[in-house]
Amino acid sequence: MNKPLISIITVVYNSEQFIQTTLESVAQQQEKNFEYIVIDGGSTDKTLEIIKQYNIADVLVSEKDNGLYDAMNKGLDLAKGQFVWFINSGDRLFDDKTTFDIAQIYAQNRDSEIIYGQTQLIDENGVVLGMRKKTAPENLTADSLKMGLMVCHQSILVKRSMASRYDLNYKVSADYLWVLEALEKAKHIVNTHRILSSYLENGFSAHNRTLANRERWKIMRQHFGLFSTIWAHVKILGRYIKEYKK
Repeated sequence: MNKPLISIITVVYNSEQFIQTTLESVAQQQEKNFEYIVIDGGSTDKTLEIIKQYNIADVLVSEKDNGLYDAMNKGLDLAKGQFVWFINSGDRLFDDKTTFDIAQIYAQNRDSEIIYGQTQLIDENGVVLGMRKKTAPENLTADSLKMGLMVCHQSILVKRSMASRYDLNYKVSADYLWVLEALEKAKHIVNTHRILSSYLENGFSAHNRTLANRERWKIMRQHFGLFSTIWAHVKILGRYIKEYKK
């Protein structure tokens, strides 16, 4: 194989508290069928020093950017793998066999354009909180996203040749649009039936709920139509009410 199967991309800025766990999860992989790209936004703490100490990045860029999604676009531009996979600072690959298992699954599904799985949640101390409430469906499609981002961004690999750039017009929901557009294009989507990542539940959009909801409404209306968007939100509200009553 001339090109690496996977381009793992980590975007980071002033994250000396969390970057080590991410780097360790990459370094511990048994199967080295990937390239590792780190995009640092010009950190002023010890983040860059820690990254250099680990010395596992095939590509390291450290410079100012125009925010999270601009940095992610830089990663996409540099990627050479067949699939791109974003594992940002504080997140980690689930275990040391994760890339090995993905390679095995890909070997049996050579026409796959998207590979996805489930997500475990961790807190700022690396303590496991349980599984993500939004469980990736058995058969993931664009329509699955009517109920929200049903697959965590850290647990989906997209074929690089069909991956869109992140739309910088969206401040906190460009990842939702990116996954949606990929699912709309893809004809061969493969469920790994395994946990692919541990996600730090301190997410970027979690601190911007109102803006995230507004942006997702706009995206959904453009892609699904007004009636489908309203109906989806009615079902989401019903689900939350049901959970609240438990």
